[in-house]
This record gives sequence, structure tokens and C-alpha cells, in this order.
Amino acid sequence: MRFIKFNDSQIDSFLYMELADLAKTLSKNPDLEMEYAPYSYLNPAENKIYLTHFWDHRPAADQISGLKSDVYLHAAGSVFHTGMEETQNFILKVQQLSVKEFAKQLFIILESVRMEEIIKKERPGTKKYFARRTEMYRRHFRSQLTIHLDRNIAADALFNALYLKLTAQSPLETIPALNEDFERMLPFFQRELEQAYESRSTAETAGIAYRISEAAEEFLEKDMLNTYFFLPEQGYAENSGLSFKDLKRMNELDNDDTLELDRKEERDVHDQEMPTWHRETSKATDSFLQYDLEHGSKTDLMGNGLREGEDGDQAMGTVQGSSKESKQNKYDQSEVLENRQDGDRTGDEFTFGKENKFAFAENLEPVKPNDQDKISYSENKAAVSHYQKKLKQMIRKTLEHKKTNPRTNLHTGRLGKNLLRWVTDDNPRLFYKKEEPSIQIDAVFTLLVDCSASMYDKMDDTKLGITLFHEALKSVGVVHQITGFWEDTNDATEVRMPNYFHRVVPFKTSLNQSTGPEIMQLNPEEDNRDGYAIRHMTQELVIRPEKQKFLIVFSDGEPAAMNYEQKGIVDTHEAVIEARKRGIEVINIFLANGEIEESQRNTIQDIYGKFSIIVHKVSDLPDVLFPLLRKLLKKSIQGG
Repeated sequence: MRFIKFNDSQIDSFLYMELADLAKTLSKNPDLEMEYAPYSYLNPAENKIYLTHFWDHRPAADQISGLKSDVYLHAAGSVFHTGMEETQNFILKVQQLSVKEFAKQLFIILESVRMEEIIKKERPGTKKYFARRTEMYRRHFRSQLTIHLDRNIAADALFNALYLKLTAQSPLETIPALNEDFERMLPFFQRELEQAYESRSTAETAGIAYRISEAAEEFLEKDMLNTYFFLPEQGYAENSGLSFKDLKRMNELDNDDTLELDRKEERDVHDQEMPTWHRETSKATDSFLQYDLEHGSKTDLMGNGLREGEDGDQAMGTVQGSSKESKQNKYDQSEVLENRQDGDRTGDEFTFGKENKFAFAENLEPVKPNDQDKISYSENKAAVSHYQKKLKQMIRKTLEHKKTNPRTNLHTGRLGKNLLRWVTDDNPRLFYKKEEPSIQIDAVFTLLVDCSASMYDKMDDTKLGITLFHEALKSVGVVHQITGFWEDTNDATEVRMPNYFHRVVPFKTSLNQSTGPEIMQLNPEEDNRDGYAIRHMTQELVIRPEKQKFLIVFSDGEPAAMNYEQKGIVDTHEAVIEARKRGIEVINIFLANGEIEESQRNTIQDIYGKFSIIVHKVSDLPDVLFPLLRKLLKKSIQGG
């Protein structure tokens, strides 16, 4: 397992979920997704909002203000007030400019200003976020302007200057002179920028951006080098769509002749004539499948007339059957994999989380332990025997105490010695009962072990702790299972992600005296998709009959798997919440060799809350597990 960082920062899963919920609420689109990216923008084709890393490495208040302003700008602004067709027309129009990147980024800031004004009127509470956003961008562009002036990067310097002029609090605010041409054009630029605040549509904003860019093109030799804002050309193009009218031919053919067909000569194989030959074909060739829609001759082939049926048509007739409503899904390779027989998807909902829609489970059974496994396990068993004996003795004493401890102050049962309540109380409780408790602890445990590659230096000590876990529970008759998990990186693809569950100690054999050496078969493997694994174990625990259910997750870092980096933390947190809602107590044992960074500690707490125990030295794992098991088992006895 490796720590995943984005621009040297880690995701705050609680903040991420808060922002995602805010985006869905503002946009009134429950399917709208959100991701972190270098730039902030709305991609209509992907139905996704991207939040920029520009806000990273800032004080918490500034970071939250920046991220929320991104969400408000796109979810409450762009979704409802940006014209997709007008944006696409602008993108196509600026392709002829030599400063098209300058034009597109200028369009974004002008459109953002228009969006901000609309949002602030609809939601006055957003003013503080946009004010802080503008202040941080102004500080950044002021420093960038100084750098670009020193290096004579004219286009970038002009862009920085226009942003500062656009967002200036006072009309008297000045900016450094770029060159004589800029000084000459400054009054024109200023008039155009002032119109941005009065713009009533995307089309008007696009007109302002194009006029400024066209004027700047006269004295800018090169386009911008830096990208501050991103406009997804493909996203708007795909979203604009084509109507049925667009698909029909609207222009005439270059030639207006008609091909005469000899109906007697029609046959399946044409040796000399083809229906697509016309006067522009200088030489007959064997290739007749390629053609140009602008050229050709008109025929009545496939016209209004009916075609006589043929014997070969029956091949299609045999596959016709009853029809029913489709799900309007494309039947492609991804859907085939999503509907595999392991049941990872039910209907349109992904049972194991939408981030794991291409993941599927591969269960591995333990092989028969060899002599070395038995020897290694015997050594581990001897090393933890004193913990196991202490735990067993504690459980026996607790059960005995519960057996002899009577229940008092009851309405029925054996008459107690204190009869004064008969006189003093209106509803006296004079009886007690001496009940025989169950000799079995009504609990079940699952130990989920991260078998990612980063466990290579911790696995031996981890097995020692797992041995204590197994032997202690086996000695007091508590059913449990021990499962290692990992994702196969080498075999994983974009639409196929195999996840292995190595069940070294299954429920059914967990209390057998010979069970245990199989634990030594756990080894560091590949990546780890924690949320997916937790959901699998949750499903198995939910159907267990025991009253108390515990899931203990051994890990040494954050989730890390294919296409799982950004959302792995959030997905795992959601899996933990789902398990706890279903009555399962989820506890994390975080394995560290030495002190961990504060950001790592916060991330683990974001996922598991306060139910996470950090083990700074893996060799101390038995000392940590013993009091944890004692506490959980005592809780099971008292609650039973």
C-alpha cells in the first residue's frame, strides 16, 4: 500500500463528500460527479465538475473558500447559465486566431465574472467565498505579471494585466505598462472589460472575449505559454449534439447526372459495372466501399420501391422474438464485464460501490500447510501463548461472574431479603433472579489483512499478531475468519480489475484445533482496494447469526489501486459507514514503522473516525491486540 498524494497534499474525505453533496444539491443533478484536477471546470459530456489544486497548501479557511467557490461557480452557475452551443461556437471561431489559448482563457474569466454576479444575487451567502477567491487570484496574477514582464512573455503578461484590471476595486487602479501597443489599446480593453459586468448571455461574453483577442493579436507575436483556466473543447462539442436535421444532406451534389441502371444485369457479384460508378470515375477498380458524400450520381436504388424477399432473409428472421423495454444502455465491452456472474452489480446500482464497478472477486482457498509453515506457526504460537492464556482466563472469570451475579429489583422471581420496600414504595420490586448465562460468547470476528506490496517489511510481525488473534478467539470458542486481500496490478485493465481474497482461516474451520499454520501463507502481493474488500466482508458478516459483529482491518497506508487513487479514501470511508449502519463495528489497526505524518494520521481518522489504533512498531502488535480483544470480548459478554 502506498500513500497517494496530489500535488503533495492528501484528500480530506469529509470535505470532499461535503463538496460533492453541495454540487449535487446546487445542480439538482444527483448523478453529477466531482474530482480534483489541475484546473477547475465543468465538463458537460462527462457530467463532472473538476476542482482545482490551485487551492492546495493554503490555510484551511482559504482552501475551503476556494473549493466552495469552484462548486458554486460551476454547479449553480455554469450548469444553468452557460450556453453550451454559444460556447462551442466561440471555440470554433477562435481556431482561426493565432492567440486562441489567450482567447479561450479570457473567455473563461469573463464568463466567470458574469456567473459570479448571477450567483451572488441568487445566493448572497456566497459573496464571502467569491471575495476570497478573487483576492487569492489577484495576488497570484500580480506576482505572475511581474515575472512575465521581466521575461518579456507578452501574452501571459497581458492576460495577467487584464484580470487585474477586470477585478480592480477602483477604476483608478493602475497596472504596469507592457509596451507602447498595450498603452495604445488600453482604453479599448478597458471599455470592453467594463461590458463584462453587464453581459446578459454567454454569446455577449464570447463577443467581448473575441474582440479583445482579435485586437491583441495585432501586437502579440506568440500565444500564451501558461494555462491558468481550462475550457474542455471536446466536452462542449459532445454536449452540443446533432439534431436529425443535421444528419440529413442539405447541400446538392457537385454533379447533377443520373446513373442509368440495367435491371436485367443486377446480381450479387458485379464483374464489370457497379452502381456507384459515375462520370467522375476515370477507371474502374475493385474497391467500391469508399465514397465521398459530395460526389456521385443519383440513382433510384433503395428508393420508395419494395424489394422482393430472398432466401437469405430467413437468417435474420430466426433471431426475431418478443420485445421488451431496454435500459437504454450501450452494449459494449464494459457492460459485459459489469454484468459478470459474481454479482458485483445488481440492476443499475453497484453493490460494491460505483468506484469498483469493474472490480470482481477471486477467492483463494489455503493450500495444505507444509512443514516450514507448521514450524513457523508453532514458534509464533509459543511467542503469544502467555497473552492467549491471560485472555482465556479473563473470559472464564467474566463468564463465571456473570453466572453468579443475580439480577435484583424485579417484579417476579425469588423473594429478596429487603422487604421494607413493601411499605415505603408504591410499586415495590422485591424479587431477584439467578440466571445461567450462555457458555458461548455471542460474537463473530473478521480480520481483513492488507496484502499490498508495501507490507513486505511488516508481514512477519503482522503474522505474529494474527496468530494471537486466531489462538485467543479459538480458545474461547468465538467463530472468526482471517482473509488477506489485494488487487492484481499486472492483470488489471480499465474494465477488468481482479481482486483476490485469500481466506487462510474461514468461518467453518476457525475453531478446529489443527487450523492456524495456513496464516503463514499470507504474503505481500500488489495493490489494495480497501472499500471493495470491506464491502465484501460486510456482506458476509451481515448474514451471520451472532449478535455482536466485528470487522478488524489491518493496513499500513491509504487505498491504492487502478483508477482508485483520488476516490479511494472517500470510497473506503463510505464502505465503513455502510458497515456500521448494518450493525458491524469496524476497527482499523494502522501498521507503521515509526512516527507517521500528521496528514497521514488525519486521513486514517477521516476514514475510520476514532476507531483506529496506530501501531508505531509492528513488533508491538500483540501488546496492542491483547487489550483490544479483551475489551471487545468483554463487551460481547455483557451485551449477550
